[in-house]
Amino acid sequence: MKKSLIVLFLLSITISAQSKESLNIEGFFEGHNGCFVCFNKQSGEYFKYNRTRCKQRFLPASTFKIPNSLIGLETKVIADENFVIKWDGVERQIKEWNRDQTLSSAIQFSVVPYYQELARRVGKTTMQKFLNEFSYGNKTIGKNVDRFWLDNSLKISADEQIEFLKKFYDYKLNISRRSIDIVKKIMPQEKYNKSLLKFKTGTGTKEDGNYIGWLVGYVEKENNVYIYAFNIEAKTYEEVKQLRDTKSREILKYLKIIE
Repeated sequence: MKKSLIVLFLLSITISAQSKESLNIEGFFEGHNGCFVCFNKQSGEYFKYNRTRCKQRFLPASTFKIPNSLIGLETKVIADENFVIKWDGVERQIKEWNRDQTLSSAIQFSVVPYYQELARRVGKTTMQKFLNEFSYGNKTIGKNVDRFWLDNSLKISADEQIEFLKKFYDYKLNISRRSIDIVKKIMPQEKYNKSLLKFKTGTGTKEDGNYIGWLVGYVEKENNVYIYAFNIEAKTYEEVKQLRDTKSREILKYLKIIE
């Protein structure tokens, strides 16, 4: 009797462990190339869709604003989240960009010119040092210190985004607690009944001309934390932005990570 109960117990554990991994989220991608990774901090388990693509590196685009902010703060190029970089006077299509910015407003509105100026002030040598310390993707800057996260020089996989964010969340980067706390505080967020979603978007153009959209970050839910990375491709900026913003959250809701 005891032996049969033990067998049933072990079987139930196996089924439980496999159930989330076997959930099919392919339909959310609507035929587009993409992937999703989520790390359950409490259980130590990963959920992955399209494991092959999870290992592939792509330009991080504006998801790099998380490490870029940390580097700016840690080097004291930026004093705190209220540090102002003046608008250069160039009118750009996104109206929120056409004014002076603080670090806080720049990450909220994903202001590329602010972070380009930040990177120029940090300098290539120091920036490379931090990329190496973070083990961030392929750690490649290339020719332009103010465009390397946009021009396909720097590349990172969804799996590597997760490992970076795990170290970021757990204060295991070689960065002061103060710098990490500031970036955690100013990251965009969405509040749900049971969950707090912290995120950073990113959108860019791959070498083949296709657009890639990212959503990376973490969810605090009850007594647990889920660290996630999502990317998807489309032919146009408008389509990839829409897919990035909607499908990522639909998956998180389907998996009951945000609710």
